[in-house]
Amino acid sequence: MSAENDVLEVTIDRMNMEDLPQILEIEKESFPAPWSPGMFINEMNNPAAQCICARVNFDKKSVVVAYTIFRFVVDVVHLHNLAVKNQFRRQHLASNLLNAMEEIAKKVGINAITLEVRPSNTAAIELYRQRGFIVKGRRPNYYPETKEDALIMWAYLK
Repeated sequence: MSAENDVLEVTIDRMNMEDLPQILEIEKESFPAPWSPGMFINEMNNPAAQCICARVNFDKKSVVVAYTIFRFVVDVVHLHNLAVKNQFRRQHLASNLLNAMEEIAKKVGINAITLEVRPSNTAAIELYRQRGFIVKGRRPNYYPETKEDALIMWAYLK
């Protein structure tokens, strides 16, 4: 899969072990309690998980600038992780990854997506709302490092 971006030519494909250092860098700059390398490796080796990333050509090499990890849980996609490298934010990369996730879900007959998001992550909430997600619930103290709740959001694919 590849997607054209207003500024960047973006390629979306499967994450691989060679991507891990770049993925970890993005993870650390994106979250107060980043996933460990082992968590990413477990997801990459899990047949129920889909791990995809967005790459751009930058300084004559392919660079991972965003990624997402999601799982098929019965008849639903559960979005576990989505992050974009700071310098590449607001360039539609998260939308490109969500489009790819939705395409994969539709191919296997799944038409519902759920996720948890911090109420303080207003940029993510706005993106999800623009894409048709609605808040269906709240998990109190979901994020142990900050004791912040999680909003539970759902979207249904057409």
